[in-house]
This record gives sequence, C-alpha cells and structure tokens, in this order.
Amino acid sequence: MLCACIDIGSNTTRVLVAEAVDGRLTEVLQRRAFTRIGRALAPGAAIPAAKIEEVAEVVAAQRALAEGVGAESLRAVATAAIRAAANRDEFVARVSERCGLELIVLDGEQEARLAFLGATRTLGQRLEGRVAVVDVGGGSSEIAVGTVDGGVEWARSFRVGSGMLADAHLEDDPPSVAQLDAVGRHAAGVFDGVDPPAVDRVIGVGGSAASLRRLVGAELAPDTLERALRVLSSAPAAEVARRFDLDPERVRLLPAGILVLDAAAQRLGSTLLVGRGGLREGVVLELSQA
Repeated sequence: MLCACIDIGSNTTRVLVAEAVDGRLTEVLQRRAFTRIGRALAPGAAIPAAKIEEVAEVVAAQRALAEGVGAESLRAVATAAIRAAANRDEFVARVSERCGLELIVLDGEQEARLAFLGATRTLGQRLEGRVAVVDVGGGSSEIAVGTVDGGVEWARSFRVGSGMLADAHLEDDPPSVAQLDAVGRHAAGVFDGVDPPAVDRVIGVGGSAASLRRLVGAELAPDTLERALRVLSSAPAAEVARRFDLDPERVRLLPAGILVLDAAAQRLGSTLLVGRGGLREGVVLELSQA
C-alpha cells in the first residue's frame, strides 16, 4: 500500500510517498517547498495570515501530488514553528480546511519517536545496542535514544534549529568565522547539562543531515566538520549550491544545522552517521501498520 506524509516544518513543507513492505520503504515521490514559517518568528508570536495561505496552498498541492501517484493513506503533521505559534489553532484550521486533511501538531516527544522509527528502519544495516537519533529541524531539534527492537527509552526536544540560528547569527554570505563561532557556542550551550543514556551509535536526520551527505559524505567527524564549514564559508550560497546540487536556501541554513548536529554528537560522545530517513519515513511506517 502506498502511504504519504506531508510534514510542515519551520523551514520546509515536504511530501513523501512510499510503499512499505515488511517494514521496508520504497520511495515513490518526494517534493519540498521552502516555506520558512520560522523565519523571524519568535516563540509565541503569530504566523502571518499571508504565510498561512501560502502554506495551505502548498499542502493542498502536495496532497494532489500524493494522490496522483496512488497514495491510499495520507497524514499531515506539523512541528516546532506551528506548535509554538500564538495562532496555532487558526493555522491548523485553515490548512486542514484548504487541503481536506486533519493536520496533527506533534509535540517534541512524538517528533523524536517518529524520527527514531524512520531513522532506525531505513539505514540499511542492522543496528545493535543503544542508538541515538538526532533530528535537527528549522526551529527545534530532538534527540531520541533506544533500541531497534525496544523502541525509544529516552527523548528530549530542544528549542534550537538551523533556521533560528542562521537567522540570528549568519548575516553574511558566505558566513564569517566569528559568525560560525557564535552559532557553535549557542548550539553547544543548548545541550549543556543534558545527560542522555550511553549509546553505541548516533544517527543524524533532517534536512541538514541529508545535505551534509552530499557535501562531505555519510559521517560527521572532526575532519569532515572542518571540511564542510570550510566549503560553506569559502563561497556564496548560490555558488556552493550549484557545485553540490543543493538549494541555495538550504546552503544558507546548512552551517547552523551542521553545528547543531556536531554539538549533539559531542554531548552523546560518538561520531555521527548520516541517516537515510527520519520523521516522514516514521509516519509512513506507522500508517502502513494501521
């Protein structure tokens, strides 16, 4: 059965259509729009009416795409920027009305659990021991720790993401060393005092992690972090985007996302492996079992 997830995040609104067979996913379609709901939106502020209409149109178009390729079951979810907005109910009502679907606003622990499910079931290798999944979004980041067979044992959501840090600190294109240092200090500070369980493996998911794979490969270690930041700070976003076949807006956000991934991996005490699936894949897997 083909299942679909529309995921409304702080940076992007994405649709994934995939077929799940025996717990494995085969992707049929994925599309993304940079809707940037979280840009300059302070916690507790209202999402502007024009932005609500823009997102509602995108979600309606993505539903039509999903149904056009044969999706039989579809779920729409929203994450940090929406759950923190003053007019959350207005946003949910308008998007639900426009696209004809119930929009579910996930809390931080639900988001972490679904990202864990999607990451651990799509990596393509058997994961032994305790695994941590770090999901860096535009307005929040989640860490979930558990085992493949037992599921999530520990989860936390943090109010830090690639969009909010880029908007706050990365004013130049390309960003300066001082600006990157400010992002790194901010990201590290968010995880100060966090005491997660000991883990055997760390997997990074989300838009920043997926883009990191194109930039430097499947692992985030000290040498690959240095190489990635050197690339991102050596040329304007549009030029880097052309070289690596990335969206320029993603490139602008990427230094912040990578530094959050690195800060989380350091707190967890392990090199980070870039995953192949996350929240959307977790939603599709749940739908396939419903």
